[in-house]
Amino acid sequence: MEVAAASGWPGSSRRSHLLQFLLHASKRLDLRPIVKYSALEFFDARFLPALPRKMGFCGARSGRAVRSWLVEPLRDSNLQLFALVAVWIASKIHEMRPLAVKSLKALSDRIIADQHFTCRDFADAELVFMEVLGYNIGCTNIAFIHLEELLQFREISKLGDLVNMDVCMEILDILYETEDTSWLFNFACPLAASTLVTAYVISVPKQKWEFPIIPWVQFTTSYAEEEILKIVMTILMHVIKPDEIKEKNKIDFSM
Repeated sequence: MEVAAASGWPGSSRRSHLLQFLLHASKRLDLRPIVKYSALEFFDARFLPALPRKMGFCGARSGRAVRSWLVEPLRDSNLQLFALVAVWIASKIHEMRPLAVKSLKALSDRIIADQHFTCRDFADAELVFMEVLGYNIGCTNIAFIHLEELLQFREISKLGDLVNMDVCMEILDILYETEDTSWLFNFACPLAASTLVTAYVISVPKQKWEFPIIPWVQFTTSYAEEEILKIVMTILMHVIKPDEIKEKNKIDFSM
């Protein structure tokens, strides 16, 4: 019974709600993109998948189970606290002046409806969070970091000025919120390349398609054109209307 429960964890609706909460908190805190996407990586790609194993849902082979009132019982408000903890940890990594726990507590008082947490609760939650992650807070293989590197093509072509980073981030946010596409973040570099191509197709008028965007991302990432285009079409299926996709299918990507 417990294994079955873990296999469906955390559920599409619950996960979507939690990621929307984290994205909303990121906006309220005016986080830099690298902090936001590191927090999403920690929370969605590492913490949520590992939590059932660490709580003992998957049997004794999973190692020592995490014991804390924050996970027993596991309320939505507690998961929202962990989302803010992911933000807190990411800010400690990337900011010279990390977010103060008092500011996070003040925000939690406003946006977490069911429970008020203390600064001590944040500290306790951080310890639980780190234990669930196995203290794995490396954040070099994140799609946003690869995307920043790829956007260097704007220094080569004036057309790059038409590719807005905000468009790229909107695409990433949609992919995070959509469970069917969340698996793409397991392949950070090709996802970044495909996001850039998608943003180029969306942002640059077709009559101005001059920069060889596909050869560029192939050269810089060493991924095959077929692999990149497959991800591009998956992204387009989720960020634009179906009738617009038919038009995008006519793209000559070999230019």
